[in-house]
Amino acid sequence: MAEIAEQTTDPLALLSERTAGLVESAAQSIVAVQGGRRSTSGIHWRAGVIVTAEEALERDDDIALLLPDGRQVTATLAGRDPTTDVAVLRFQPDGLPVAVRGDAAALRPGHWILAVGRHRAGAIASQGIVSIAGPPWQSQQGGTIDRLIRLDLSLSLGGEGGAVIDAGGRVLGMAVLGPRRRVLTIPTSTIDRAVERLLAKGHVARAYLGASLEAVRLGAPSEKRGVLVVGLDPEGPAARAGLLVGDIVTQWDGASVSRVRDIWRALGSDNVGAAVALTLVRGGKPETAQVTLGERPVS
Repeated sequence: MAEIAEQTTDPLALLSERTAGLVESAAQSIVAVQGGRRSTSGIHWRAGVIVTAEEALERDDDIALLLPDGRQVTATLAGRDPTTDVAVLRFQPDGLPVAVRGDAAALRPGHWILAVGRHRAGAIASQGIVSIAGPPWQSQQGGTIDRLIRLDLSLSLGGEGGAVIDAGGRVLGMAVLGPRRRVLTIPTSTIDRAVERLLAKGHVARAYLGASLEAVRLGAPSEKRGVLVVGLDPEGPAARAGLLVGDIVTQWDGASVSRVRDIWRALGSDNVGAAVALTLVRGGKPETAQVTLGERPVS
């Protein structure tokens, strides 16, 4: 009996039990997602709605979910948003609890966190800390992520798309793999915004310029760069604004443009319908143009 009392008051044993309990509780709202050659994880975000990592979901149909009780059910794709790495699935929840969510805005470097996912063998977990908790940022695809949250942990195989939880067991976001396979968190607020748009329209609108572009130098290597217009959609916003093939864009609303990515990142969902002032070089002479951005056609 003395040994049992000693074990139950051991701080490390108590921490271990507490950690296991947090994983067990959070995992009740986590499913395994079979949407391609490998299984990933997904979070029961709201009744009948699963969110998972868009980049890891390899197909749009024939998607299966493995529930915590071992049942396998089918799911349908409600929509994808590659700009925020969020995919939304619909299914019949049949009593599956919804994740208890928190706010990632309070995270600071050093905070202890867990990443919780699921595969066929059961729940999977990784433990670590927040290494970076920074301001909003834009993905390479032009999506706005409400906070830059990088985690210092090794994401378990199949854990991508799973939940990042705090010491209170609240889901603060979704674990995804970023550049160089660094583990990032897509915050709950970003996911909520993507879920609303995907459930309403099946896709997230993106602003549309209607021009094919290529980075160029305007002179010697040490001089300015710009973005060359190499093609135009004849019915697109750029053509309607009078841009021509051969124009070189050097500024976008007063900000210098040196790479195609500079423009790509400006074509986010919030800029549909926005009026943009462009500074151009045409035939060696400066020009200006006002372009009203459209909405990118859904392919």
